Amino acid sequence: MPVQVGGSKVADPRPARVLDLSPAAVVGDKARASAKKNHRRRHKKASSSPADAAASSISPMQRLFDTSREVFANSYPGFVPPPDAVARLSGILNELKPRDVRVAPSMSVFKHADPKSPPPVTYLHFYDSSEFSFGIFCLPKSAVIPLHNHPGMTVFSKILFGSMHLKSYDWAKSLPDSNDNALQNSDGARLARVNTDAVFDASSETVVLYPENGGNLHCFTALTPCAVLDVMGPPYNRDEGRDCAYYGESPYSGSCGGDEQFSWLKEVHSTFEMQGIKMEQHFII
Repeated sequence: MPVQVGGSKVADPRPARVLDLSPAAVVGDKARASAKKNHRRRHKKASSSPADAAASSISPMQRLFDTSREVFANSYPGFVPPPDAVARLSGILNELKPRDVRVAPSMSVFKHADPKSPPPVTYLHFYDSSEFSFGIFCLPKSAVIPLHNHPGMTVFSKILFGSMHLKSYDWAKSLPDSNDNALQNSDGARLARVNTDAVFDASSETVVLYPENGGNLHCFTALTPCAVLDVMGPPYNRDEGRDCAYYGESPYSGSCGGDEQFSWLKEVHSTFEMQGIKMEQHFII
């Protein structure tokens, strides 16, 4: 969803490693010569497999960025990556740890001290282009991201820590009751079918939603402080008519009674806002 990005960093880069070059660190010519010899051996061994060395030196964030760029290359509204690309990016996200993206539950964005106001949601913005974007939603306990859509988008979501309730819908393409004849009611609400209604945590695999299925409309409720990394493409674009819309829910009742697998969803005005923080990039574009 769109977010105003501003403010300052909340995750400081790791300090650079400091080498001790003082005289006390020098243990003699013999030891120095031995160290150089061992260094040459290690260098020779590493140079024998440059591909392996290069692969092992790629940071998780760099791997995430490179793969996302490949998966969403030349993406467009309605674009759906092929199954092998979905599996590849999902696999990388499944292995991602909070330390890889430098977030932790102890950060201030996961705390809420004012019981008189709803817990705020913060978005850590890492990258954005016309093809894809990615960032982390930071939710204190009990924070809610209201029900909203992702027009023409494919979105990969991975919980890094914490737990949350996820409820998602897709627009209904057929009627649950053969005696009904409309997918839209007189109030302007559209019929939607529940895709997911469950609790997810860091042990859960990556959730993927698509332009027409997979739970394109969803809402989050944090049961504990939690962080969710999203990779989405193409991003929202108001100028192209693909702005984020929010929805209210009302129960569906057909001629045979209620059906919990369906709800009426009506677009509503929302006052929901997030604080956006532009993060330092720890990967090469």
